[in-house]
Amino acid sequence: MNAREIMTRDVETASPDDDVAEVLGRLAEADFNGFPVVEGGLVVGIATQGDLVDLFRPSDRTLWIPVGFPPFLESLTYAIDISWDELDAGIDLARNAGRPIREVMTAEVVTVGPDADTDELLAILADGDRDINRVPVVDGAGALLGIVARQDLLESLRDERNAGQTAG
Repeated sequence: MNAREIMTRDVETASPDDDVAEVLGRLAEADFNGFPVVEGGLVVGIATQGDLVDLFRPSDRTLWIPVGFPPFLESLTYAIDISWDELDAGIDLARNAGRPIREVMTAEVVTVGPDADTDELLAILADGDRDINRVPVVDGAGALLGIVARQDLLESLRDERNAGQTAG
């Protein structure tokens, strides 16, 4: 089996100019976790839940307080972690909602050609370090042909195994 036989051909995509709020809303309603970002028919990135969740992390929520006497030239500094609450999430959403998805997408997309076999697909989709759930299938020019999700691959392997057991 190869990617051409396994892939889903009707792929929901995003445009690089779609705004973060729109893509986030579409992802919330989807039963998958990312959209290939396509411009002029070519895959230029992928926008995943992980890319968007990174916009709402409290990484800059540490307050540094100098302790000592003015002008604080030789003082100690203490960091206080300010809690991340609904207000912070709302502020992050308002700050990022209108940004184009091109600013937050993953630009270096792992793709495969239509003739990629199950071993190549397994190597990509089972790689715990990269944690890729869906791999776009593209032609030689980079045009999107379809997508293979981890679940698609597992189901095809199961079906192939069951067919082999029935025949034997």
